[in-house]
Amino acid sequence: MTSVPNVEVRRSKRRRRTVSAYRDGDTVVVMIPASMSRRDEAAWVQKMIERLERSERRTHPTDAELHSRAKHLNDEYLGGLAVPESVRWVDNQKSRWGSCSPSDRAIRISSRVQGMPTWVIDYVLMHELVHLIEPHHNDEFWAWVDRYPKAERAKGFLIGWSHAADVEPPAT
Repeated sequence: MTSVPNVEVRRSKRRRRTVSAYRDGDTVVVMIPASMSRRDEAAWVQKMIERLERSERRTHPTDAELHSRAKHLNDEYLGGLAVPESVRWVDNQKSRWGSCSPSDRAIRISSRVQGMPTWVIDYVLMHELVHLIEPHHNDEFWAWVDRYPKAERAKGFLIGWSHAADVEPPAT
């Protein structure tokens, strides 16, 4: 990321060796052992910011990266049969994970999926890509989707996420 984030360092007497970081709004919180030197703290803060940003880039891909990922999944699991014209994030989908318009080969992925593990984002992309081959949720459709090795795991994740968020999961 281009800008330097606000950083809050929290020292813990109970923490002995580990260092961790997470984002709390606009602030990066770095948790370190209380005994760590200021020099080591500075080095660890920089290292943890870099790790956090790498992780965020993986789980918050741009539209171009999302489109590239869809092309890869199509080649890997669908034999190149489902070539999308466009793939992008959208903010207006509150009751589904993604949508596909086979007529113009456009795939839209709900921004609610951003931040989820990469294999879940890939599953949602696969689901929408398969609509370019088979528009209906029939047995043939699910056979194509299930070519993705983590399909069942991702379905379970999305059901669990929906339950935790107290929202009805989209029909599959």
